[in-house]
Amino acid sequence: MRKARLDMTLLGLGAVAALTLFATAASAADVAHGKQIFASCAACHSERPDAIGPDLKGIVGRKSAAVDGYRYSGAMRRAHLVWDEANLKQYIANPQAKVPGNRMPFSGLHDPHDVDDVVGYLETLK
Repeated sequence: MRKARLDMTLLGLGAVAALTLFATAASAADVAHGKQIFASCAACHSERPDAIGPDLKGIVGRKSAAVDGYRYSGAMRRAHLVWDEANLKQYIANPQAKVPGNRMPFSGLHDPHDVDDVVGYLETLK
């Protein structure tokens, strides 16, 4: 009887572990897809000195309005954000809601999976 209970417990723990791994893999960002989506952002956000938007290399963990030489809007300078995962997701989903008055001409990504994927891609830019 004890062995049967132990076997059932181990089976249950194995199932929980398998489900956890599956859920983690399913919810993980698709960096390749994020890179594809970001391609349209790269028209403005590049390393070129004449780029319309600031370079996003190293964006994760950086303070808002912190790229030297880029002329940020007053709204972005006053935002005092740190671009962590949560702030990036909110901003990418709806830039005007996150930082009202910013001048980026982008209405946001409306699919949460696309947002996750772009943030996943941005995390790779070092």
